[in-house]
Amino acid sequence: MAIVTVRYWAAAKQAAGIAEETLPAGTLAEALATVLTRHGENPDLKAVLARSSFLVDGERAGGNGHEGVILQEGAIIEVLPPFAGG
Repeated sequence: MAIVTVRYWAAAKQAAGIAEETLPAGTLAEALATVLTRHGENPDLKAVLARSSFLVDGERAGGNGHEGVILQEGAIIEVLPPFAGG
């Protein structure tokens, strides 16, 4: 299992109450589950994560589902909620 950093932006940062944290995870799905566990299943954070996009080391994560996104040691996960405007 890798140690990764999760960085929160905009509404995700507000819901998490922190800008970033490190945690152990082997996949993006595991990382997100750990985030929710650490934050006591915070409903605001859970809602933000459900509608967010994710970058892993600068690359968009998705397509095959979060369980298919394997994390390497030191990976950076960026949590990007939808932004207003454009």
